[in-house]
Formats: sequence, structure tokens, C-alpha cells
Amino acid sequence: MKLLKVLIFPLLLVVLVTTGLRAIHHGPNAAPDFPAGSASSEVSITLTDGEIGSDIAQKLFDAGVVKSAEAFFRVAVGDARSTRIAPGEHILESRIPAKTALDQLLDKQRIVDLIIIKDGARLAEIVSAIVSSGYTKNEVLDAVKKVELPLSRSAGNPEGFLYPANYSFAKGTNIDAVLQKMIAVFVANTTAIDFSTKVEKYSGYQLLIIASLIQAEADAKDYAKVSRVIYNRLKIRMPLQLDTTVQYLLQRRGEITLAIKDTKIRSKYNTYQNYGLPPGPIGSPTLGALEAALNPEMGDWLYFITVKPGDTRFTKSNTEFLDWKVEYKRNVRAGLFKVKP
Repeated sequence: MKLLKVLIFPLLLVVLVTTGLRAIHHGPNAAPDFPAGSASSEVSITLTDGEIGSDIAQKLFDAGVVKSAEAFFRVAVGDARSTRIAPGEHILESRIPAKTALDQLLDKQRIVDLIIIKDGARLAEIVSAIVSSGYTKNEVLDAVKKVELPLSRSAGNPEGFLYPANYSFAKGTNIDAVLQKMIAVFVANTTAIDFSTKVEKYSGYQLLIIASLIQAEADAKDYAKVSRVIYNRLKIRMPLQLDTTVQYLLQRRGEITLAIKDTKIRSKYNTYQNYGLPPGPIGSPTLGALEAALNPEMGDWLYFITVKPGDTRFTKSNTEFLDWKVEYKRNVRAGLFKVKP
């Protein structure tokens, strides 16, 4: 199945067509450009969703960022990165070469109130990220409850549907539009996924849940194998026993061990105490995790464990798994799992 490229930003439509180029072209060599080293004070440029290349070029010229609209337009035509210019407020230097202007438009550090949704981010974390960009928590939570969802899901819980990406919006953008854009990016990035295709007996929404588990449990290189372990356990009605589902309900991250008392918490998200899938996703999966949910690697594995960073092993044997667990604990004591400053 052909994979779609994951969006880094919600795309600002940059229409780079020859008719637009002719509209601002004043002669074969008429593209005045500032030389390198002539940068002056910073200015704010606000780009809105749907603006075309000539609009952006004219805004940069009017603000004194570039010496001519045509100079920037020509650079944008020849650089595929221009399709990744994000809407929102950008802080750029004035009197800079057109190439530098494009570089600065793509610089995340120069985008005001950038909302970064990391791979596997949970709804609570996404709400916090949106709030930190200037919205109130109450208005975000109210909007979350009513945003329309794909896969015929009723509004109320968009967990798993707010796609991981870097988002920027023009000042004053309604919070409903912010969430709708995140849903739209999910839809755009999952066009290659046929959610009507059932794996085993699981629905499209259950595939999203499985993808969220895969995302939380594995590095990308092991997605398909972890996917197979999940399906194998479900098939024989073996509890999934995934630490990440318990960490989700406890709203904790970064812990490599789970206390026994935590595995006894009464919750449908506790996969130590319940059979089958949790009732919903535990984060926002990427396209890679979704592909793995639909295409698990062939194998008879029932267990997996990361013995040391970068070394995840899979087996059908509980005895072998327990031997590896001893090795894992030894590596924990040795400090192999400590995060380097």
C-alpha cells in the first residue's frame, strides 16, 4: 500500500502557476533582490489559510522583507518546500534575500504560538499545547466536546483523531477552526488507509485504537511486529497487559516500570485486568502505526520486551521472555535506560 507523506504543517495553499508568475513579471531580468548581509529590523507577517504564492510575495514586499515580490515568487516556484509554509504570524527580518525569506518562513522558531502535537500525543497533552498558544482551557474543552469526528464517531471524544503535526494559525482564529484543521490533517494523512477493511474482526475505530497502542509501545522499526503480538494475544483471549494503557489512565509518561498496585486499578483502560481492547485510543497515532495496524508482520509472537535501548525482542515462549526480563532488569540497574541530559 502506498504511503502518503506525513504533513509537517497544515498546508498553506501556495499556488505556483505560470499565469501568476507572468502577472508580477516586469521583464526577463527584473527581479531585484536584497544582497546577503543587508538584514534589518524584524517585522511581523500574518499569513492566512488559502493564500496563494503571489499573495505571500506581495505581503513580503509591502513589509520590506524582500526587495521585490517577483524575487520571492521565483524562489518559491523553484523550491518544493514552499508548499509547507504554514498559516499564522511569522517574525521575519527585513531587507533580506528572497531565499532567506523562504528559509525564515519555514523556521518553526519564527512562528508565533506554534502548536506542536507530538507523535502519540494524548488529548490532555494536546489541550495543554493549544492552551499554551493563547486559548483558555474552558473554551478548548468546550470545543473538544463538539468537534465532528471521522469514522462515523459521535462528537465528544476526539482522542486519536487530532493528528501529530506542527500547527500555526492566524491570530484570532476560532478554536473550533483549530480543532477542525487537526481533524482535516488526520483525514488528509490517512487517505491511504481503508478503514472499512477489517483485520481479523476489528472495525475502523478499533484499528485506530490498535494503532495508538502500537505507537505507544514501539519504535517505528518494530511497529508491524508489535501489531502482530497484539492480534495474537487478542485471538487467544490473552490480556494485552500493556503498561502504556495503565500509564494513560494515570496520565503518566516516561516510566519504564509499572508498580504491581498500578496493574490492579479498576478501569476499562487497564489491560492487565481486562480482556480485549481498551474502549478508545490512548493517543494520536501516526500513519506508520496505522499502516502497521492494517498490515501486521507474520509471526507467532506473544511477548516482546526492550532489553536495552534499541534492542526489542519478540518470542512465543514465556520462559524465554522471563529470561529476557532478567536481562532487562539488570540493564535498568546498570543505568542503560537513563535519559541523557
